[in-house]
Amino acid sequence: MTFLLGCIADDFTGATDLAGMLVNAGMRTVQVIGIPDEATPGIDADAVVIALKSRTIPAQEAVAQTLAAQCWLAAQGCQQFFFKYCSTFDSTDEGNIGPVTDALLYALNSDFTIACPAFPQNHRTVYKGHLFVGDTLLSESSMRHHPLTPMQDSNLVRVLARQTRRPVGLVPFETVRGGPERIKTAFEALRKQGVAVGIVDALDDADLHAIGAAAADLSLITGGSGIAMGLPENFRRQRLLSVDGHAADLPAIKGHSAVIAGSCSAATREQVAVMQAQHPSFQIDPLAIDQGRDLVAEALAWARPKLATGPVLIYATATPDQVRSIQEQLGVQQAGDLVEETLSRIAQGLVTAGVRKLVVAGGETSGAVVKALEVRALRIGPQIDPGVPWTTTLEEPRIALALKSGNFGAPDFFLKALRMLP
Repeated sequence: MTFLLGCIADDFTGATDLAGMLVNAGMRTVQVIGIPDEATPGIDADAVVIALKSRTIPAQEAVAQTLAAQCWLAAQGCQQFFFKYCSTFDSTDEGNIGPVTDALLYALNSDFTIACPAFPQNHRTVYKGHLFVGDTLLSESSMRHHPLTPMQDSNLVRVLARQTRRPVGLVPFETVRGGPERIKTAFEALRKQGVAVGIVDALDDADLHAIGAAAADLSLITGGSGIAMGLPENFRRQRLLSVDGHAADLPAIKGHSAVIAGSCSAATREQVAVMQAQHPSFQIDPLAIDQGRDLVAEALAWARPKLATGPVLIYATATPDQVRSIQEQLGVQQAGDLVEETLSRIAQGLVTAGVRKLVVAGGETSGAVVKALEVRALRIGPQIDPGVPWTTTLEEPRIALALKSGNFGAPDFFLKALRMLP
């Protein structure tokens, strides 16, 4: 196994998002769940994305996991490394983006990298070092009140400087618009000043392509998945990557279809409502689980006779007021654990019942489902909506999986996803 690009993502759906971006740009890409070992299937790909669950764990653990992943990728001959985090720069002031970046720079014996979480297709942009969600500063968006990673400062230079021992600088918008050579010159200027991490402005895809071209010689790149769209062309210019148009091809998958939704984001709530209007649905109530009801058995008994006539929806999605009430009664961690365990066991039962096309909404839910199904690696296929591709497992039975971050996707995402597969 020899790969051109080795990537490490701090959550499951973020890894899939990044892998999909690389496939769209013509790189055959496989996503590996967790640090590879002897049980990992054989991989034939141009790029590998290792999906960790390290975004909110203690920084020391995140660093250890990331370095283990980087060590494996280096052993496979990767020429460049990518550390992927969320396009909203999800992180507390204690980490983990800064400490992980520091550790990777040290491991690669490098003195400079960039940080660019911009993803304009999903309305995440960086201007003057400030991160925007649509027209709103990150610190004034709903991310301000995120239960695990509240983002109360939009200035990424300041945010990252609080997490790293190394100096942080800025490559401003005016420089980015000057094209790859001007950006590359800016990188060198920051490096000479002793700056180790450059926050890079980006407002549209053209900016990301220019930044990607300028970053061709960097051993490490950090950012959201958007910055990856400009990287495959660097390998193509070196004649290391072919242009055959088949990077997104997946094997045909036959079987029943289902949707599992654990996210309570506004986007997923709307997607659940659209799906409910056309297909049968079953709601999971964490309070009922806590009171002893076997909702796994109930949901599966409800679903089995319906699978032959079309997809079913099983969801724990709820309104913010409902979520707040449940968390007040059960606690934030307990409520989340109950939902994840229940939905992952339901996913196991659905696969046993013949489901082979499964859409999962929510990063934590996706991670729990993938773990329950003992998936080790995924071939990345065509994009459904920006940031969300179809995938297929490399292990048997072959299952098509669409793993969606809670905030991603159009209102008809579930329906659109299932229409794409015959």
